[in-house]
Amino acid sequence: MKKLAVLLMAAMVMSFAAPSFAARVVTDEDGFKVTLPDKIERVAIAGILPFASVVTVFLNSAKKIVGIPPASMGAAKAGLLGELFPDILKAQTGFTSGSDINIEELMTLRPDIVFYLAGDKEMGKKIRAAGLTAVAISPTKWNYDVLRTYDEWIKTLSQIFPESAKSREASAYSKSVYADVQKKVKNIKPEARKKVLYLFQYDDKKIVTSGKSFFGQYWCDAVGAKNAAEEVPAENMNAVITMEQVYKWNPDVIFITNFTPALPEDLYSNKTPGRDWSGVRAVKNKAVYKMPLGTYRSYTPGIDTPVTLLWTAQKVYPQLFKNVDIEKETRGYYKKIYGVTLTDKQVKQVFNQGRASASGYVNQTK
Repeated sequence: MKKLAVLLMAAMVMSFAAPSFAARVVTDEDGFKVTLPDKIERVAIAGILPFASVVTVFLNSAKKIVGIPPASMGAAKAGLLGELFPDILKAQTGFTSGSDINIEELMTLRPDIVFYLAGDKEMGKKIRAAGLTAVAISPTKWNYDVLRTYDEWIKTLSQIFPESAKSREASAYSKSVYADVQKKVKNIKPEARKKVLYLFQYDDKKIVTSGKSFFGQYWCDAVGAKNAAEEVPAENMNAVITMEQVYKWNPDVIFITNFTPALPEDLYSNKTPGRDWSGVRAVKNKAVYKMPLGTYRSYTPGIDTPVTLLWTAQKVYPQLFKNVDIEKETRGYYKKIYGVTLTDKQVKQVFNQGRASASGYVNQTK
C-alpha cells in the first residue's frame, strides 16, 4: 500500500512536471511547424524590417536582440527605439542586407531563434540548414491589411514569449481605434472622399507611390479616403509614376513615407529639378505631410499602427477629428499596452521627422 502511494505521488509529480519539458511548437507565417528551444535568450531578425522594433517593444527590452537589418538600425537611431531601449544600438547588422544573409556571420551571433521574411524561401532554407530555429514573419500575408498584420504579429510573439503575452490587449485597442474612425467617416459620400497620394520614395530619378497592392491602399480605405493611384497595377514598392499622372489625379492630400529623405518643403519649394508641384491641390493647400516614426517607419505594420491610423484620419479629415489629441493618444497607448512612458519631447519627435528617418533604408536600395 505504501509502495502504491509512492508510485502515485511520483506519477503526480511527473504529470505536473511534464509540460515544462514538452516541446513548444508554433506554426510560422509560411506554414512551417517550428519547434522552439526551451529558452530563447538571443534573437536575430533578417529581412523583415519593422519586426526588430515590434519584438523590442513587445518584450519591453532589447537585451535579447543580437542582430537586426541595417535599415532597422537606421530607423532605431532616427526614431524612439534607440532612445527608449539603448541596447538595440548594440545589435549587429553586418550579417544581412536586403534579402541577402551571411550565414557565417549570423552563426557568430549564436541566436536561439531567427525571424526572417516569409516568402523568402532561400533565406529560410539557409537558416534552417545551419541548424538554427527559423520563424517566418509576413508583412503581406493579410493583403496589406496593416492592422490585421500588426495583430497577427503580436499573436505570434505571444505564443513564442508567453511570459510577455499581450495579444488580447493590443488587438482590443486596435479594433477600438478602427471602430472610432469608421464611426466618423462612414457617412462621407463617395464624391466627397478625399484623394490621397503616397510618396513611398521620391527624388530626382523616380517617384514611387502605393498602387492598389501596397500599404497605402489600406490606409486610404481605413480612413474613408480614395487612393489617387489605385489604378496603378504594380505591387508593393514597384509602383513608379510620373508627374503627368500626379497632375491628372490632382490629390487633396499627400503623405511622404520615411523610406525617402524627402520632406513636404521639397514639394512646396519645388526643390527637385524637373518637377513642378505648384499646381497640385495638396501642395497649394499645404496638405503634404511626413509620416510619423515612433519605433519604426509607420507606413508599414508595427507598434505605431493604431496611432498612425488615428493620425492619418485626422490629417485627411481635420474637421471630423478636430477633438483628437494625437499626442495624448500616443502617450496613453504606449503606456497602457506596453508599459512604456513617453516624455512630451519624445511624443513630439514621433510626428516631426526629418531626412534622417530614411537612413539605412536608402543606402540599402542603392
